[in-house]
Amino acid sequence: MTHLLRVDARENRDRVLAAARELFAASGLEVTMRQIARRADVGPATLYRRFPTKQDLVLEAFEEELAECSSIVYDGTADPDPWRGFCDVVERILLLNARNQGFTDAFMSAHPDVVDLAAHREELGRVVSTIIRRAQAAGRLRPDFVFDDFVVILLAGRGLTAAPASARDAAARRFAAFVIDGLRVAGTEAGTRASSAEGEGRSRPRPHPRS
Repeated sequence: MTHLLRVDARENRDRVLAAARELFAASGLEVTMRQIARRADVGPATLYRRFPTKQDLVLEAFEEELAECSSIVYDGTADPDPWRGFCDVVERILLLNARNQGFTDAFMSAHPDVVDLAAHREELGRVVSTIIRRAQAAGRLRPDFVFDDFVVILLAGRGLTAAPASARDAAARRFAAFVIDGLRVAGTEAGTRASSAEGEGRSRPRPHPRS
């Protein structure tokens, strides 16, 4: 009997997390705990027993996205080509944000009363700042670009979630291409970016060389 109860509790937890991820991705953090419980087909008491606060639920629901975000920026620092590393970070972060409105809201502090990811933002912000400086030292990234400008790009990219789900990846790549083309130092080559996280074989739009 005890084993069956443990199995049932684990299944309830998995259903809650699946429902939360689905609703957060589609509607952002405005989703209520009651809506999540309803989608998971569990009672409010069961939900709050597993996740006493909404922040507890958000942090666990976005565990994979936080890990992917960290992987993206650290991959950027490891790239021997500073410009390619910078371009890859811009594109992959925009792709990640386009796929999940809730993660974008959480990471950009759109709802500080719901979830606080300040520690994660500060850590990744330091790494991204290093990536920016490397690309500038290589003479590829315009020298007046700062980390706050990177944040503005991410905020602008939140609009990508308004596109149909089937079109978001293409829209994110196109937006990234325009951004990158506007940030490179005039007279330098656009450069190549690494494959996206999925390793898709489709060709992607690239910035046009400037005259």
